[in-house]
Amino acid sequence: MSFLDNLENNLKSLESQEEGKESAQRQHQERENQRANAKAVAPFAEQLKDGPYTAELLKQAARVGHSLRVMVRATWLGNTLRLEARERKLELRPTPAGIAAVYVENSGETRTEPLDLSGSPEQLLRAWLEIR
Repeated sequence: MSFLDNLENNLKSLESQEEGKESAQRQHQERENQRANAKAVAPFAEQLKDGPYTAELLKQAARVGHSLRVMVRATWLGNTLRLEARERKLELRPTPAGIAAVYVENSGETRTEPLDLSGSPEQLLRAWLEIR
């Protein structure tokens, strides 16, 4: 092996080490960001899962759905509560700023608004299920 070949191999080796270090630093930073986000979301996720608003929302979903002859299915996806009725979905997602109500139709988000836990779950459901 010539001197130039050896030098080229050494340079390639150094470059791959640097790329590995940068990749490890990026992964570490991503994990730290995810951990910080989870910590910021935790109080709102707890409020959503165990709060009186959610219990009343689920009761009202059955009542309002029955009155409109629509089956409303509730599903927990991690910290997100998803309500489904026909082709419509309403997802209550905890965020670092509070809980967001995300309206989904035909597999696309139509709008997002902050959820007021002191408000009426029935009004939220009727607005979501409003008939066009």
